[in-house]
Amino acid sequence: MYAIITDGSISKYINHPKPLVIGDVQYPARIFSAWTASELAAIGIIEVTFDDSKKKNEKYYINTNQTFTYDADAGTVIAAYGNATAKAHADTLFTAQDETDGLGTEGEVATRGLKYNFIKIIKAQAAGILQDTDWYILRKADADTDVPSAITTFRAAVRTKAAAMETLITNASNTAAIETLYTYVNTADEGDPVVMERPLGEFPELGS
Repeated sequence: MYAIITDGSISKYINHPKPLVIGDVQYPARIFSAWTASELAAIGIIEVTFDDSKKKNEKYYINTNQTFTYDADAGTVIAAYGNATAKAHADTLFTAQDETDGLGTEGEVATRGLKYNFIKIIKAQAAGILQDTDWYILRKADADTDVPSAITTFRAAVRTKAAAMETLITNASNTAAIETLYTYVNTADEGDPVVMERPLGEFPELGS
């Protein structure tokens, strides 16, 4: 992306190189690849530098729009984010004022928080894993055929792990703590092969 500087301020943006008119001069698109940065700057074209240092994972945060700032002394245009806002980790309830305003009943859930949504995903994942071996349970009910012990053990392990994951999410103190549960880090000792794991852990696999 490029910014066009006119009379000391940003007048427009160009997402992709294209022919353009500056003043009374028509310039071809090839100037963006053939000219140096200083040559482009001389006619008021500056490539935008993106500063994502404040941008956060949108699964957990609401990012601001980018602000474009032209620094005439440095000859730069920086596109930067402001401070992100954490999404609510707990459910938001209707207040007494909300009820007065006709928006909902006080004490009932107005908006689901991250904990509820992530726990819902855990439940769905566990159900999907168990579904592959549900036929053993159906066969047992239908024909009284014993379920292999390995299957019984695996299914119990899946349910146990799901419960443990849900507990970790429920006990997370804030949005950042929830993000940490899902963040993979190298847990191997220095010099050993990389082992990427997350605090939340993983569901067991059949036969593992």
